[in-house]
Amino acid sequence: MNAPLTLSQLQPAPAAPDRYATHVVKNQAAPAAGFNAFGGDVVLNAAIGREAAWAAPAASALGALAGDADVQELARLANKHLPELKTHDRYGNRIDWVEFHPAWHELMALAWKHEVHSLAWNATAPHPHFARAVQSYLWNQVEHGVGCPTGMAYAAYAGFESEPALKIWAEKVRGTQYEFSRREVAEKPAVVIGYAMTEKQGGSDLRETQTTAVLSHSSDYHGAVAHWYELTGHKWFCSVPQSDGFFTLAKVAGGVTCFFLPRTLPDGSYNRFFIQRLKDKSGNKSNASSEIEYSGTLAIRVGAEGAGLREILSHSHLTRLDFAVGSAGLMRQSLTLALNHCATRTAFGGPLARQPMMANVLADMAVEVEAATLLALRVAKATDYIGRDAQQTAFARAATPMAKFFNCSRAPALANEALQCHGGNGFIEENPMARIYREAPLNSVWEGAANMMCMDVRRAMRKDPTCRDALLEEIHSVRGQHKLFDAFAAHLAPLVDAMLEDEFLARPASEALARAIQGVELLRHSTPEVVDAFMTTRLGSTPASWGAMFGSMGASVSKAQADIIVDRAQVVR
Repeated sequence: MNAPLTLSQLQPAPAAPDRYATHVVKNQAAPAAGFNAFGGDVVLNAAIGREAAWAAPAASALGALAGDADVQELARLANKHLPELKTHDRYGNRIDWVEFHPAWHELMALAWKHEVHSLAWNATAPHPHFARAVQSYLWNQVEHGVGCPTGMAYAAYAGFESEPALKIWAEKVRGTQYEFSRREVAEKPAVVIGYAMTEKQGGSDLRETQTTAVLSHSSDYHGAVAHWYELTGHKWFCSVPQSDGFFTLAKVAGGVTCFFLPRTLPDGSYNRFFIQRLKDKSGNKSNASSEIEYSGTLAIRVGAEGAGLREILSHSHLTRLDFAVGSAGLMRQSLTLALNHCATRTAFGGPLARQPMMANVLADMAVEVEAATLLALRVAKATDYIGRDAQQTAFARAATPMAKFFNCSRAPALANEALQCHGGNGFIEENPMARIYREAPLNSVWEGAANMMCMDVRRAMRKDPTCRDALLEEIHSVRGQHKLFDAFAAHLAPLVDAMLEDEFLARPASEALARAIQGVELLRHSTPEVVDAFMTTRLGSTPASWGAMFGSMGASVSKAQADIIVDRAQVVR
């Protein structure tokens, strides 16, 4: 008990370990920032060079925003601080307005400045719709919620252009200076446009519209005669309810008719436009969507009474194109983030991107994104010829709903795989991958879900057989360049003809046609590694060629080939 202390017991105690030593951050992926989503994208660069080289500077300027850390922060803030409905002001007056975080308005101003909504209508150089599609593709790598108003403004011009009373709106929708206010159209430098079509009982079946309209009066409206009607009814989905004006549908004596509804009337008073509530959506959080009520609401008739569905179809081609393009852009952003994460994080002794299974996954995703991009841009190119080239017009009529169906349906699968590349890091809100994951399914259900699009592919061909012929001629134009493609193409005409007889086959036929057009574009514009991987996996017939999941490319694709494809797809370097 009282034994003397040994020498070792007299030594000073060892220093306490640094309590913060475990806080040193190691082996985390580098931020995906400081890159240009156009300048680093070899597929997009080549596409602009082929079709609209004049638009490259504008694309580069917008591409820089996708890789700008400050702009990425605006996107985060706009999705964190959600829109708020303000039905009344503090004095009790009904205002039906929506408040946004300042980040939303900064993003809107950037989109309008870079003509994401208007380049197709402002440009005088060749292929303006193609160039505008590239801008939309890039913007969908900046922030997706703003992609809704840009797409609607783009499509709206087609409706304004043909209606003399809406000439002032055609001018203002091309403006590039965004202004969030309730000023009357003549006082604004640019306008934001919304659409309010679907109702509770009808959904995509617009023939079931229950909103009614009765003629109120005819009067001069900014230099032309406008026929004003009073609308009564509800709309189940109205996106961007703070817009300056809306296209909408109502029945006049039983016939579905198209109308345009200004939020602010010529005398400066506010139209009777009642926002019932904002939708609590799964994704697309920065953008306000709503349920609205019309009660004595004034709107200008567009086109003839009873011709509303035909009138609105002239717009829907453009919105569907924009969804096909936007989903391809979202897929590209998913791939960019996955590539960056896997290239800058190590596991099992080397970069994740070079591990055999991960190389298979990333290459498979890269092939899918390139094919989706080329498909969307091919439809955009055809759109530039609508009304001027019979074959391209027929191609566009069937290929637009086909591309919308296919790209929008593939986007969620690719976003899911990109999230898995990140692991748990991708499932937290600080990582943009979580936002993309929620966003990915949206385009597939807006402007007609998959079945509706495949019905329209079939309907276009049944109504005009030249649509079928235009698609098959496009596919046959590259026959003889790849044996697997030729074998696949040989089965298309019988499948399409069977689909024309039986709606049950509309989806497999639409998917096969989409894959075939992707194959055509890849044969024309891609590299041997990508072409061979696509043909042996997507169009090959053997069970070992490709599975249902990404990363299941079989023995027909080598690890070396996968590495080349991954390197080709890199944007952040």
